[in-house]
Amino acid sequence: MGSNAEDDTPAGTHENGPGPDRHIGILLFEGVEELDAIGPWEVLSHWTQVFPQDGWSVSCLSRSGGPVTCAKGLVVHAHHGFDDAPPLDVLVHPGGEGTRPQLDDEAHLAWVRRMRDEVPLMTSVCTGSLVYAAAGLLRDRPATTYHAALGLLAELDPSIDVRPDDRFVDDGDVVTSSGVSAGIDMALHLVDRLAGTARAQDVRRGIQYDPDPPV
Repeated sequence: MGSNAEDDTPAGTHENGPGPDRHIGILLFEGVEELDAIGPWEVLSHWTQVFPQDGWSVSCLSRSGGPVTCAKGLVVHAHHGFDDAPPLDVLVHPGGEGTRPQLDDEAHLAWVRRMRDEVPLMTSVCTGSLVYAAAGLLRDRPATTYHAALGLLAELDPSIDVRPDDRFVDDGDVVTSSGVSAGIDMALHLVDRLAGTARAQDVRRGIQYDPDPPV
């Protein structure tokens, strides 16, 4: 189950109030885990395209734009590079094997810190939270990650309150999720936060997300 920060936003209202179109960016990079990015994309693109009146849009960005090869070989094409991406209200940082080099990539960590300063809501899926930890974003916060990386998350920053049993952890301006398919749950939670429970239920029905594993 998810863990939520206190949130007094009434259901069915925008968290940031009325205004111009607000934008969600999903980060792509070499070695990104496919479902970490595509799961949230399915949820968020269904929401923003079927319910444009809510005033949100979503796109994918990578450092240089263009095609990106994911962890299992799927090739996806980013809509934007870092230089031409629209201003973001929400960033989704997926995980995957490609996050391991990012832990020591000072340029990427600097970009993440800059996004922290500019983007109101920072979110991650799977081992994307390891990058947030390496960048210092999770200091003294609760967070989660892929089950096999929980120990590394604690090693990267011992001040983190690691939540091994939570599907996602909402700590206000930072939301982290556990591995792979958990990004779908986290994305539905974002719709709930940003547009209300009824809208999130509309989206869940629209994508026919009703988990009942056969094994």
